[in-house]
Amino acid sequence: MSGALQGIRVIEFANYVSGPYAGMLLGDMGADIIKVEEPTKGDPFRGWGRVEYSPTFGSVNRNKKSVTIDLKSEQGKADARALILSADVVIENFRVGTMDRLGLGFDQFQETNRGLIWCSITGYGSDGPYAMRPGYDTVGQASSGLLSLLTDISDPKPMGISLSDHLGGMNAANGILAAIIARGRTGRGQRVETSLLESTLSFCGENAARFFENGKVPGRATRTHQAQVYAFTASDGKAFVVHLSSPTKFWVALTEVVGHPEWVEDSRFKTKETRGKNYDALNKALGEIFSANTRTHWLELLLQRDVPAAPLNTLDDVFADPQVQHLQMRVDVPHPKLGMVGYVRNGVRMSDTPNSVRFCSPELGEHNEEILEPLRPK
Repeated sequence: MSGALQGIRVIEFANYVSGPYAGMLLGDMGADIIKVEEPTKGDPFRGWGRVEYSPTFGSVNRNKKSVTIDLKSEQGKADARALILSADVVIENFRVGTMDRLGLGFDQFQETNRGLIWCSITGYGSDGPYAMRPGYDTVGQASSGLLSLLTDISDPKPMGISLSDHLGGMNAANGILAAIIARGRTGRGQRVETSLLESTLSFCGENAARFFENGKVPGRATRTHQAQVYAFTASDGKAFVVHLSSPTKFWVALTEVVGHPEWVEDSRFKTKETRGKNYDALNKALGEIFSANTRTHWLELLLQRDVPAAPLNTLDDVFADPQVQHLQMRVDVPHPKLGMVGYVRNGVRMSDTPNSVRFCSPELGEHNEEILEPLRPK
């Protein structure tokens, strides 16, 4: 097998990030992904770049084939039905009820394609008081509580990455994989649902469990104090992080690196709990010490003593990093117009059925003849 999901056909009626990311993850595992797009402009992310190629679109649409279908026309609906009847999996992230209004909902295919797995990704869920609201990434981050754990609530800043969208896609892919395994036992497909709200809130389970236990509303600093997480800027202006976590040995080693072994017996810092209560004082003292020399100097000393520490890398740092290069996280794939384009490979490695980036994102409607013509009555 060239991939774990070789032979699985996925029809993707999805735009932007959440649905396409789910499809991409399955495509990396070998599934045959057919992306259905609006005929004139396709997925709106195609317009977020140059005429030849949009990195925003490309980042979540590799390993796919593109067909263009006008879902409002009779021929388009007939083509869509034929695709769905041929599918193992359908992924859609339209507004709630859109596919049903088109006569293309899951219920229409339960008997004609009994093995069909139908995955819907919405903003807030398929029912409930918010079901019809528009769901976009930052809305998901905010409504789930995640953003309150990432920013200072008194001076809020949105995040520079679409966390809710990607979490929605990951949860969708996990649900689809579980449904494929279940179908192998029962022969029946099923409906798989997630939303930006559900996926993101489930990601916040650690903080939620703590809130359920003590009734205290966590903020950005709550976990940093408990887990003993710090970020500092060295004398060369470069940032790095230290994560002491629970083992006492990390704290002892840190005190030796910074020249204050007496802190081990200091009543303010003696235990993990007292260090948490006196986090600000310790953070200030460490910050002053670390500002006196370069990041390289401090990281070498910290890592020599096995203290969990790392540079706070920007992406140019990341892809120059020897460990990232060793793991071959960047892959370059041929593009018909641009030569080569770069992607970040799938984050999972499999020994017998490896994931792979086989080809770059498709041109709009590139596979109409290959995919749609064989499905149409002769």
